[in-house]
Amino acid sequence: MNNKKNKGGRNPKLDPATNRYSVNFSSEEDMRFLKMFDRSCMTSKSAFIKARIFGEPFHVVTFDKSQHEYYAKLSDFHAQFRMVGNNYNQTLKELKSHFSERRTMALVCKLEKYMMQLVQIIQKVVELTNEYKNTVK
Repeated sequence: MNNKKNKGGRNPKLDPATNRYSVNFSSEEDMRFLKMFDRSCMTSKSAFIKARIFGEPFHVVTFDKSQHEYYAKLSDFHAQFRMVGNNYNQTLKELKSHFSERRTMALVCKLEKYMMQLVQIIQKVVELTNEYKNTVK
């Protein structure tokens, strides 16, 4: 029989970190520390502190709200652009079919409306891009 009792749990670490240090921050320093920690996207404060002390590289992730809004609006315009393009293609397919002259003229009018919508969407995209460039500078 085995005299060892199985206690369960995880295996002990080979090199456990048993040395501990304490540091005190003022409220202003604590706010700065927490801001840096949040931007680093690290999972633990102790790992963040070790990385800072020993000069290990860490990643800082920034979120630019204006850039996010720009991409969201640009995606909306892209969806509208695709819808107009699909309508344009469907109209062209119908024109290729053999219709009477009256029906062809009606379809050409529809096509003209779709093209005007497309031009308006492209103008909005250009305006949005110019606004974004001005806010980034």
